[in-house]
Amino acid sequence: MNAFAVRVARPDDYDAIAAVADDWWGRSIGAALPRLFLDHFCASSRVIEDDHGLAAFLVAFPSPSRPHVAYIHFVGVRPDQRGFGLARHLYEDFFHRARAVGCREVHAITGPGNIDSIAFHRRLGFAVDGPLPDYNGPGRPMAIFRRLLADDSYSPFPKD
Repeated sequence: MNAFAVRVARPDDYDAIAAVADDWWGRSIGAALPRLFLDHFCASSRVIEDDHGLAAFLVAFPSPSRPHVAYIHFVGVRPDQRGFGLARHLYEDFFHRARAVGCREVHAITGPGNIDSIAFHRRLGFAVDGPLPDYNGPGRPMAIFRRLLADDSYSPFPKD
């Protein structure tokens, strides 16, 4: 049986992630995830490992400029582990941790042609805006995701 371990990311996870990123995406994406993200945002990022090594990762952080917003920069799941809820687990864990530090919403972006990412974010309750032309520079439109975070203390059920 394949056992999973979720842990806080470390700067030295970068090499393992960079080594598989292009293969996992089926195209060159390494430039979108420079080492600085794990050097400076590892405490808010997560790695999932299994018997075969790196199974999934999430690079995310509360915004230092917008205290009520958190941002998910990158999520990756090894192709043989897709469809089992690892990305959803990483997102939901991050939602909980973001709420705990006072964030009220989570943002993310993707290219407008990334229909799988757009569908995934919609399933998780993100609103999708755009594509916004020139968002990432001239000729580089992006789809923008926003999701409000529910207050953990709220429950529609009466307390006993």
